[in-house]
Amino acid sequence: MRFGAKKRPFYRIVAIDSKSPRESRAIDFLGYYDPKKEPALLKIDKDKVLELIRKGAQPSQSVLKLLKREKIT
Repeated sequence: MRFGAKKRPFYRIVAIDSKSPRESRAIDFLGYYDPKKEPALLKIDKDKVLELIRKGAQPSQSVLKLLKREKIT
């Protein structure tokens, strides 16, 4: 989910049901990513992410890159 002002993005990493609309309510908040900080700030709850992946959740391409960067998957 994108937050922040114009040209100052801030992202929340969330779990959303794939059958629901793009801007629907999140099932769970997993962390956040702020690309404008130097270095980019990334905070992910590793336990929640691994639990959801074990249950069958599939991360998006963007989130998958962030997870690999943090060596979670």
